[in-house]
Amino acid sequence: MSSTEKWTPDHLLSPASRAIHLEQRRAQLLPIVDDIRRLAREMSALVGEMDSIEGDLPGQAALRARHVTKPLFKAADDVEAAVGDLVAFNQRYQRSYEELPEKRAEKREAKHRRKLEKAGGSRPEIGSGPTSTAPAKTDAKFDDIFDGLRRGA
Repeated sequence: MSSTEKWTPDHLLSPASRAIHLEQRRAQLLPIVDDIRRLAREMSALVGEMDSIEGDLPGQAALRARHVTKPLFKAADDVEAAVGDLVAFNQRYQRSYEELPEKRAEKREAKHRRKLEKAGGSRPEIGSGPTSTAPAKTDAKFDDIFDGLRRGA
């Protein structure tokens, strides 16, 4: 895609074009993050060196400097978070629209096979289940969970 064309939703349908879009945005946004962070650090140092204003309480100048520069640091964090949001979009789209239909088709096929096996196989007799009234044996990894139930907790 050339630099003069705008991205449209149709462009983001293929994994390759989504990867290109993500890399282009990352290349655009990360230098902005670095620039805003640099500017925020420099501004923080500048206002931190300024003298107190008449009538300030002790430490008020430092609090004012932090209060003034906090939005610059937040702006850098927000732009950086936008890159993370683009990555999250990419992953969610892949899971929801590319992998989900395949998973559902596999589940349908497995269910269909189980149904055929059940219909074609012999039915177990009603009396062939366990006749003991003792608690069923569970996995060793769950023994501590079921101890309270066995003791009558």
